[in-house]
Amino acid sequence: MITLHPLDLDAYRRHLAETERAPATAAKYMGVLGRLAAFCGGELPEKSVLLAFKQSLQRQNFAPATVNAMLAAVNGYLRWAGAPEWALGFVRVQRRGFAREERELTRSEYQRLLRAAGDRRLALLVQTVCATGIRVGELPAVTVSALRQGRAEVRSKGKIRLILLPKRLCAALLGWCAAQGIRRGPVFVTSTGRPLDRSNIWRMMKALAVRAGVSPAKVFPHNLRHLFARTYYKMYRDIVRLADILGHSSVETTRIYTAHSYREQRRQMDAMPLLL
Repeated sequence: MITLHPLDLDAYRRHLAETERAPATAAKYMGVLGRLAAFCGGELPEKSVLLAFKQSLQRQNFAPATVNAMLAAVNGYLRWAGAPEWALGFVRVQRRGFAREERELTRSEYQRLLRAAGDRRLALLVQTVCATGIRVGELPAVTVSALRQGRAEVRSKGKIRLILLPKRLCAALLGWCAAQGIRRGPVFVTSTGRPLDRSNIWRMMKALAVRAGVSPAKVFPHNLRHLFARTYYKMYRDIVRLADILGHSSVETTRIYTAHSYREQRRQMDAMPLLL
C-alpha cells in the first residue's frame, strides 16, 4: 500500500527541494498530491484508486494538458514511493497544427501594451521577457552585473544556461537602474528590494491588459516568451538554435511555440497554386 499521509508529503516536499525543483513547480505538485490525498483518504491500496482519480479529473472538465500535468505530479510521487509500475498513462492529445487565435498575442497588441504601460519599470520588464525569451522565474538573473556583461546566467537543476541580453535592452535597463539608484543585484525588485515574484508580475500584466484594451487571456509572461519564439523563428527558421535559446531539452516542445495562427495557415493554404 502507498500512503499520502502528512509525513509522507512532507518528506516528498523535501525531496523536491533537494532535487532542485523550482518552488512554483514544487507547489503545484504538492497541490495535486493534496487533492489526491483527499480523494483517497491518504491511502492507495491498489492502482484502481488512481485510475478512479484520473477519471474524476477528466469529469471536472479540466483541459487535457492540465490533466496530464496533474498526472505527471502523481507519477513523480509514485516513482519516489517505489511504485513506478503504478504510473498513470497520460490523456492522448492530438497536437494542434496551429495556435489558438484567442490566446495568441500579436506584435501590434504587444506594442499597445508598451504604450499603455505608463510605469517605466513595467514597460522595461515586458520588453525584457519579450526580447530575450526568458522565463519569468528567471528574471532575478537579470542583474546589474549581467547587464554590464550582456548576458544573464541561470542555474537550474544543476545546469547553467546563458541568456544573451540585446545591447539596446542593456542600455535602457542600465539607464533606468542608474535613475533608480540600483547599483547591484536584480533589476526588477519591489519597494523593499526583493525580486518581483510571479504573482506580482501576473497582477501587473493583467491590469496592463485592461488599460491597453487587449484581452487579458492573452497577457501573461509566458505568452511574451511565445511571441519571442515566433518572431525569432520567422526571421531565422532555425528551430534547433531557438530550442537552445529557450532552454528546451526537446525540439518538439519548441514546435509548440512556433505554431502559426489559424489565420496565417489559412492564408498559406489559399496561396498554394494547386487549384484551377
